[in-house]
Amino acid sequence: MINTRHRVIALLTILFLGISMSSMANATSPEENRIAGETFLAENAKKANIVTTASGLQYEVLTEGEGFSPSATTTVTVHYQGTTLDGKEFDSSYKRGSPASFPLNRVIAGWTEGLQLMNVGAKYRFFIPSHLAYGQRGAGADIGPNSTLIFEVELIKF
Repeated sequence: MINTRHRVIALLTILFLGISMSSMANATSPEENRIAGETFLAENAKKANIVTTASGLQYEVLTEGEGFSPSATTTVTVHYQGTTLDGKEFDSSYKRGSPASFPLNRVIAGWTEGLQLMNVGAKYRFFIPSHLAYGQRGAGADIGPNSTLIFEVELIKF
């Protein structure tokens, strides 16, 4: 594991080379993805409208909903769009033209936690650190190991 001094040197090197946040999201190594995600989340947490939970999940309320919230074992119906830090879309129920339904305990931990904060009709933006997403394994060609993900999620019903 890289100690704090090496992490600072790595981040300064990235900044010195002029690599922007968006291009860091295209990092090819798990370590570069991890550093890009940590850097993004640290900066994002400074914004007034961003809430960070104890687990590290960050969210922004785009639209408030009404009523009750689902539990971890509830089946929900949602519309969503998922992107990498550089804005590359890797999945979208909107583009498929049909919302998705699934039990909350069968998705990534960031979704399980985040959707329990929502009410029907709410739309949130989740900033999901790697350890609450796909971690070191990544997912397919579009989500590399240790990638931080961004989702806009609209809770339709449960």
